[in-house]
Amino acid sequence: MPVRKGTAMVLTCALSAALVLTGCTAGQPPAPAPAPAAPKDGHDAANRAPEKARQAAKRIPGIGPRTYARIPDGTSQVLVVSGDSADGNVATAVLYDRDPAGRWQPVAGPWTGHNALRGWTDDHVAGDLRSPVGVFRIGDAGGRLPDPGARIPYDQDEEFAVSGTGFLDEPLEGSFDYVVAIDYNRVAGTTPLDKDRPLGDEKGGGVWIHVDHGGPTQACISLPRENMTELLRALDPAREPVIVMGPAAENAL
Repeated sequence: MPVRKGTAMVLTCALSAALVLTGCTAGQPPAPAPAPAAPKDGHDAANRAPEKARQAAKRIPGIGPRTYARIPDGTSQVLVVSGDSADGNVATAVLYDRDPAGRWQPVAGPWTGHNALRGWTDDHVAGDLRSPVGVFRIGDAGGRLPDPGARIPYDQDEEFAVSGTGFLDEPLEGSFDYVVAIDYNRVAGTTPLDKDRPLGDEKGGGVWIHVDHGGPTQACISLPRENMTELLRALDPAREPVIVMGPAAENAL
């Protein structure tokens, strides 16, 4: 049957439209779909693990950012004393050194001792039977007994003799055989026996690290005798040592 011109034109237009819809690559195989990306979780985690370990090594365990910010930049030796609770009087001490790469490493401890009878306070006053919370320099020492090999200044004096009994009726004799002064309300660079109180007598003073007598203290930190001699030999004035002291929960802030 003869094809009318109008019909031919319709067929030609339909063919042209089909070619446009198939694009310029008509007759060529379609491009392969991109392969799905391999999961990165395992690879990324493996890469992140060493970095996380490096960053963790640059922090002191149990010390949070607010507390850490109070440690002087030049300090590379920190004694961390963590109380069991805000009102508790049992504490644990660990000494840390920082290496040239900025990594903190425990070098002595943990040692178990005591703090004040009623726990801790951010606002210590004389007679409150609480240990002050904070970051303090520790650079002066002394005791009734001869210097056991301390690198920080050591003042041997009979005035360190003590007698009487503690809160649990335990004997106090020998408690001050070895002491390290905590620079709370005192003049740094003087004997622990110095009575000058820059903040006033009402803010207390004479807060020391001393030999443990088996019970809570008035405000001091106490450590077993063998640990006191170890601490005295370890403290290095070139490292500008400090003590971070407080209940564990507050140290972690």
